[in-house]
Amino acid sequence: MSVDIETFNAAWLAAWSAKDVEKLLSFYSEDTVYKDNNTAAGLTGHAQLRPYLTGLFAATPKMIYTPDETWPIPGGFCGRWYCAIGEGGRDGAMRGFDLCLVKDGKITLNEVYVHMMPATGG
Repeated sequence: MSVDIETFNAAWLAAWSAKDVEKLLSFYSEDTVYKDNNTAAGLTGHAQLRPYLTGLFAATPKMIYTPDETWPIPGGFCGRWYCAIGEGGRDGAMRGFDLCLVKDGKITLNEVYVHMMPATGG
């Protein structure tokens, strides 16, 4: 893989935190496949991912993603992160893991795995 995965992952998670749909789409190939706990069948391409992200961001509170660690795998990387939900994590937190296959600097497959954690107060 030709991208620095730590830098790529941090910039990508910053776009998630900013809820910036167009910036996020710039990380994904036009024919990307995206899967998370809400999209078990998966979404294919920007045409499906754009409205999903737009709706998701409209329906969720402030969410700040913090990279934890990344490691290379054949054809991509895995990255673990934490997410504070609401101001200072008052609405809870998630710990998550992404499996990303990357080609020509774009994510071609993104599988997201998360679990909820207790609120931190605030």
